[in-house]
Amino acid sequence: MDLKFDHIHLISRDAKAAARWYEDMLAGEILASYELRDALQVNIRVGGAVLIIRDTRPGESPVETRPMQDFVGYSSHDEWGTDHFGYTYYGDLDALAEELTDKGATFTVAPWEFNPGTRLCYLSAPDGVSIEIVEGRK
Repeated sequence: MDLKFDHIHLISRDAKAAARWYEDMLAGEILASYELRDALQVNIRVGGAVLIIRDTRPGESPVETRPMQDFVGYSSHDEWGTDHFGYTYYGDLDALAEELTDKGATFTVAPWEFNPGTRLCYLSAPDGVSIEIVEGRK
């Protein structure tokens, strides 16, 4: 099967503001902004992945996602479907978290050692989206 990853599609309360957040916090590059099916849609590349962020369409009534919860040794939204998406960061994860916090970002889970040799955190993105950032080693 010849599959290639294409995008992650997010529904937002304010697609333009959400796209600016990804641009400011994670050095995202806005690729396009347009109306589709009566809703603003913004395509932005973040860390090599394309996020399609759109406003609600007529007739939609999105519900809130559950907040991230702490369990013994891990965190989860504790609901079906996508829990989070993740990136690997090749650098000092604590320094990155401090930089993002200084810019106004919040973390549902601060950097910690998930298992021996693996440090990660969960960044709170707009609209209840959780982004895992794993500290990579070169």
